[in-house]
Amino acid sequence: MAPPGTPSSSPNAKPAEPPRGSPPGKPRLEVPEGSVPVPPNKLDTKALPEGFPKEAYTANGGAVLNIRAQEGGCGHALGSAIEQNAQNVVVDLSETKAQTGQMCTMDIRYPVISVPLAAPLGDRTLVLKTSPAK
Repeated sequence: MAPPGTPSSSPNAKPAEPPRGSPPGKPRLEVPEGSVPVPPNKLDTKALPEGFPKEAYTANGGAVLNIRAQEGGCGHALGSAIEQNAQNVVVDLSETKAQTGQMCTMDIRYPVISVPLAAPLGDRTLVLKTSPAK
């Protein structure tokens, strides 16, 4: 018997399914199911620092990019499509700044962030770059 104040569960109840995917901008650890890798010849990572992940996928018919980013300590990875033209889509990857005086761990994490596009990526080249923490 469940303790007082706890909902009881019937033996036939199905466990709640976890939500599928995450809304654009919300980081996750795994690449969402159904994502398609951006072909290497359509992924320009020359502007990324050494050791930064170089992994990108499309989803929702190419209208959403799922990009492996980098964050650490109290920071959180951010991604924004800063340029979208007929040849390229430029995505700026950055990180939030830690609050002054806040104690933070010194770990590095590699979440997958989603970046919505105005139009599907299609045959355009995806250019990834980084900017300082915001």
